[in-house]
Amino acid sequence: MAFRVLFLAHAPDAETAKHRNAIDTGMYQLFTVVVKNQVEAVEVCKNYVELENIDSVLLCPGFTHSDVAEIVEVAGDNVAVSVARGDGPSGKVSLEARKREGYLGKTKK
Repeated sequence: MAFRVLFLAHAPDAETAKHRNAIDTGMYQLFTVVVKNQVEAVEVCKNYVELENIDSVLLCPGFTHSDVAEIVEVAGDNVAVSVARGDGPSGKVSLEARKREGYLGKTKK
């Protein structure tokens, strides 16, 4: 059986039915889904934990502490939940890129 990981990322224009992928090496299965908001993230997480027996959920840096707590609750005690966060300078670079691209309500240049 493979180690199964769900990676969730945010994008304002995401369509969860369309913006998803899976990679299977045999020993490792990585499912990626891009969601528009926390409601979609929770629903996707529930579905993948139930249907794909996910071992671990990896969240993009856009998830807040309260979002992470909600995902932990939904995923259950047998699923690891991690957040991909960089150091201070990396976080600033990522924030500026997301602002530039309209993730935070800013318009594109």
